[in-house]
Amino acid sequence: AYRSVEITSGKADDGQTDKLRADVVRTVDNGRAVVANIAGTTSDVDGGVHSFEGGHYISAVGYRDNGHIVRIADSANPTQASYEITVDNLADWIATRGYATS
Repeated sequence: AYRSVEITSGKADDGQTDKLRADVVRTVDNGRAVVANIAGTTSDVDGGVHSFEGGHYISAVGYRDNGHIVRIADSANPTQASYEITVDNLADWIATRGYATS
């Protein structure tokens, strides 16, 4: 039921970010998670820094504000297994890689 979407550029453009937001909203509303292949460093809405220079997988499991804020489930740090980031930061974190959506 999943398909891959690539963001091949070094930074997501507005169209790619809007598509990611729509994919997160639709997939979560259907009871599934978006699986994202990320690399680099980003910050969450609380100012926390998350850095995976070698790459990592995370899941977008929820959203608010019409998908402009995305809830992340992350297995890398058990003390911070869930956090929220903007869809703009998520799209740029995915850039050069991709994500799977249903």
